[in-house]
Amino acid sequence: MRVKLKVNGGTYEREVESHKTLLRFLREDLGFTGTKEGCGAGECGACTVIMDGKTVNSCMVLAVEADGSAIETIEGQAAKGKLSAIQEAFDRHHAVQCGFCTGGMVMSVRDLLVRNPKPSVEEIKEGIEGNFCRCTGYQQIIEAVLDASGQLGAPGSTGEGLVPEGRLEHA
Repeated sequence: MRVKLKVNGGTYEREVESHKTLLRFLREDLGFTGTKEGCGAGECGACTVIMDGKTVNSCMVLAVEADGSAIETIEGQAAKGKLSAIQEAFDRHHAVQCGFCTGGMVMSVRDLLVRNPKPSVEEIKEGIEGNFCRCTGYQQIIEAVLDASGQLGAPGSTGEGLVPEGRLEHA
């Protein structure tokens, strides 16, 4: 089947096998390798992309289902070699360790901040609940989201104690 879609603003048209996932199409056919496969079952969030304005697990979407869609991947977040505000906040707060989950996590955070520019800690937890990170413990990720949303560094706020140590539970 032939599919045509926009990825990070560019238009791509390719022949694709009907069983190929959007994840495999992005990685193998188009070279967008920042989108990772973790579980292959829609449970870990490493493959999160934004499709027509909504986050999706690209391992669960067939490429043919994405025909005509607009897709945003992690590669589209940096502009002209400059990291996005979210990526910069992740860097500042050491919210990246091995980096495997980071692309999907950044895409989920981007979606969250578009929908809710000033999320609470609980709303941040809900916004990233579909993304698993085995390295950071989530404290740094939550601090990075608060920073990217302009909620850290306000007068009288140090960011300390926003999430009690050892109290992050991730469903």
